Amino acid sequence: MKRLASGIKALRLGDTLVRRNPIYYRKALELFDRLEAAEIEERIQWTEKRLRKVLHAASRTRYGKRIAGGNDIRNWPILDKDQVRNHEAEFMTTGAWRTSHATTSGTTGTPLQLYRSLSSVSVEQAAIDRLLMKKGVDPLKYRAAVLRGDDIKDPTDRQPPFWIYTNGGQRLVFSSNHLNRETVHEFVKEIKRFKPQVLHAYPTILDSFCSLLLESHDRPVIPITICSSEVLPPESWSRCKLALESEVIDYYGQAERVSFAYAFEPSNYRFLAGYSYNELIPVEGDDRIYELVCTGLWNLAMPLVRFRTGDLVRLDEESDLERIAFGVDTFSGVIGRSGDFLVAPDGTKLMGIDHIPRGIRNVVRMQVIQESPDFVRILVVAEPSFGSSDQADIEANVRKKIPPSIRWEIALVSDLERNQAGKAPYVIRR
Repeated sequence: MKRLASGIKALRLGDTLVRRNPIYYRKALELFDRLEAAEIEERIQWTEKRLRKVLHAASRTRYGKRIAGGNDIRNWPILDKDQVRNHEAEFMTTGAWRTSHATTSGTTGTPLQLYRSLSSVSVEQAAIDRLLMKKGVDPLKYRAAVLRGDDIKDPTDRQPPFWIYTNGGQRLVFSSNHLNRETVHEFVKEIKRFKPQVLHAYPTILDSFCSLLLESHDRPVIPITICSSEVLPPESWSRCKLALESEVIDYYGQAERVSFAYAFEPSNYRFLAGYSYNELIPVEGDDRIYELVCTGLWNLAMPLVRFRTGDLVRLDEESDLERIAFGVDTFSGVIGRSGDFLVAPDGTKLMGIDHIPRGIRNVVRMQVIQESPDFVRILVVAEPSFGSSDQADIEANVRKKIPPSIRWEIALVSDLERNQAGKAPYVIRR
């Protein structure tokens, strides 16, 4: 079933059957447009009505029955990711076979299985497509290049092509782990041949790509660049415009699909009204920093109520929390979220390192520590049931992401390395 779903999504047919299902997709676009034009009172009224439906669904789960929070979200406790990990069935309202599966390691190296309803998949696509539509891009027809964490070929293979085509030839997907000074001209040549209208990119690899372009003076033109999954610093916006002559869109979300924010210019983000119920929880010791605790409004197959995202926002003293939470006012962006990457001996930024824990069972947490340009340690806090097959799965994932120029070892530990703030970053570069 998973292989079939993955194959369908790689085809243009998948856009219609999965991502842009006609039953949900068009209605989601219309709703987001309506709420964007609405006053805050209408946004609150609609959100509270939808939230009652989510809480009703969540109350039917094993977790919900144990919590007994009812229809008042104030009676539900904040939900940590660790409470969900390895207990996913307690949060589900339907059989896993009726959902779209996903897995994530998040920013902490903690594997988590997620199950999404068909409607939530379409709503997510509608949220992203709206951003492109505002820039005049037809989401059903545009040609896209992709510079993210995709595994295209063996890291040891340094001969082109460093890309594949998907979606009936409409999507050009690059292997970012093969991007460096020696190969960038091959990337540029293929982009010029393909002429994409949009570039989908991780911010860290976008920075590397633009820096290489500015060094080489061989620059393709890509009208729109859309980023996600990492913090996009303000200087990256200007660098991208200079190197690619590109307008930049950035959006914030999570694999858990509990919140969505976007920006068309630096430090000017807005929550998407109608996507989620957002709470801004003050962080002790700093009256300008707030933690995002969010409830997604669309995934009734696995409703996560008051989910602690682990992400922080910094607000001005005069900020109106309610107007920000409902997408009326803007905020400067999410802080404390950065790209987890390694740096190869030749300077290549190795992306997708957060994929190493994906699909691995019997693991509590992982941490990747780069001790030197050619040596990496992978620390594993394991469950008691962790065995040789689990280690073999980790090794297989490591080989997909780390080239032979870097030595690595896996160590089972009781705890991870922590910084002065007591946090254990997923990636540490010495």
